[in-house]
Amino acid sequence: MTAMAQQAAWWQRYGTLAQMAHATVALLGFGAVLLQINEIRWSNRASAARTAYLGYTDLAFKNPKFAQPDYEAIKAGSREERSQYESFVSYFLYACEETFAAFADKREWQASCDYELKPHLAFLCEKNQAQPAYLATYGAETQQWVKTSLKTAGVAPPDCKLGKT
Repeated sequence: MTAMAQQAAWWQRYGTLAQMAHATVALLGFGAVLLQINEIRWSNRASAARTAYLGYTDLAFKNPKFAQPDYEAIKAGSREERSQYESFVSYFLYACEETFAAFADKREWQASCDYELKPHLAFLCEKNQAQPAYLATYGAETQQWVKTSLKTAGVAPPDCKLGKT
């Protein structure tokens, strides 16, 4: 009977090791699944950001008067045109916000948005002065980006004109 008790203990010991190995493999598999989910999430975010920016680029191509605006002429234009321009700028800010979030480590996206923002600074200055809640609809990073760009370009109330940069 002692031999049988020793044999049971031997099997029991290896059974426990097998269970530990199985648990280790299961944890590694779970970790791999988490990594895949994270990679899929990042890939989806990057794809959505590219799509948003391409949508903005298409909108700019179809509306060159808004992409490189004569803001004084837009202000003097119809209510409909002013509303379209505001929507254009809103879409641009949204597209940049998405690219900043998805590509924080890619400086070229920031540079593209910086370049495209400059013609809209007078509008953003006036809009922020008249309706501060407008910029509040964007994330803190986008708000800070716009405010820093306004300051750097010397665009400030009350006249909100583009300064020499």
